[in-house]
Amino acid sequence: MKAKIIKTRQRAFTVAEVLSALVIVSIVLISALGVHSRIRRSSEQLEKKLENALLPIEILQRIAEDLDKLVSPAVDGRRDIQISIKNKFDQSYQAGQLKITQTYYDSRNKPQLFEEIIWQSNYDYDANSLVLYRSHKGLNYEDKILGARKEKWERELFIPVASGLTYFLAEASNGDKYSNSWTSKTMPIAVKISLSFEPPYEDFTGSLVIDEDDIITRTVTIDRTRNITFKYLPPDANDFIPDSYFYDQNEPGNADFTEPNNL
Repeated sequence: MKAKIIKTRQRAFTVAEVLSALVIVSIVLISALGVHSRIRRSSEQLEKKLENALLPIEILQRIAEDLDKLVSPAVDGRRDIQISIKNKFDQSYQAGQLKITQTYYDSRNKPQLFEEIIWQSNYDYDANSLVLYRSHKGLNYEDKILGARKEKWERELFIPVASGLTYFLAEASNGDKYSNSWTSKTMPIAVKISLSFEPPYEDFTGSLVIDEDDIITRTVTIDRTRNITFKYLPPDANDFIPDSYFYDQNEPGNADFTEPNNL
């Protein structure tokens, strides 16, 4: 008995089907790459926003640490501390300088530089913005191991801390008001530092202006060990004091207690 041979025909892909498949795959790949690109741009923008938000805080913290090291001069007058503040407009940008100088007297009663720290902003023509620098020199090395081994010119360099600043202002307080210039040998009560990385805009006069909401400010008290005198200001008899002011806060039902603003 002869076996019956059945022949089958295998259908191949046509050129049109291959092209259609390639087009579909290309569309899927392009869509996937587009989604990946958008996610990457969003991630970079988020990281940039976080850096822009944290960087000013870190800079202000570093300046505050330099100021926190200061205490009142010694009673015997063997050590002097001076703060110098200067401000100017550099290419229409608010730029400033904060200098902290500590001097001691040697055995021959001659003044010697113990430490000098300078925070200063300068205009960068390439970036069209300000660059913030910090300089440190003197006998007091920040790096006790490596600082002493550096040459003098290496210890007195201005190190760039941050670029892209659009506003840097240093102010000193004498107790009554803040001044953008301080050259007195007496110590100010507080120093206020303001900075911003936000781009400025031109006002109707053509001057570069930055919104106050875009300026980050920190006030640092000088010599926190000093004695502070407090004054008690009694309330005005004509001011209205609510009955809730005389209630005990620990008693139930007084959770909404609000202290008068004039006290």
